Amino acid sequence: MPQIAQLADTYSSQIFWLLIIFGLVFFVVGRGMVPKVMDTVAQRDAQIAGDLAAAQAARDRADEQEAAWRERENANRADAQALVSKAKADAAAKAEKKLATAQTKIDARIAEAEERIAIARGEAAAEIESVASEAARDIVSRLAGVKVTDKAAQTAVKEAMSHG
Repeated sequence: MPQIAQLADTYSSQIFWLLIIFGLVFFVVGRGMVPKVMDTVAQRDAQIAGDLAAAQAARDRADEQEAAWRERENANRADAQALVSKAKADAAAKAEKKLATAQTKIDARIAEAEERIAIARGEAAAEIESVASEAARDIVSRLAGVKVTDKAAQTAVKEAMSHG
């Protein structure tokens, strides 16, 4: 077989060139490029770690600021609630004073009106008595033909009105 015989003749030169190429690749890529790539990867890792640390620090600061804001907001809300409660209490007290003043005025008007009603009732009762005594005196004089004095007629009417 001539191919195998030819392979044996070129075997040593192929191994030589293979070693040269592998050595060249080893020194160019392995010793020249790989450290640069590894340095770049290490720099990227360091930059990513730094960015993550900065992001975490920013998140922590934001959380602290949010917590402080919430505390201020809760304090402001409590102050506002206290202010509203005080305003409600003040308004209730003012309304109570106004109602008390109005009630006093109303009570005075009611008492005055009741007094006028009592006076009017008394005047009306006196007027009714007067009219009734005149009517009784006229009726007795027409029916019985007897003259009755005003005093007697008034006494009879008062007695009749008191018995109902």
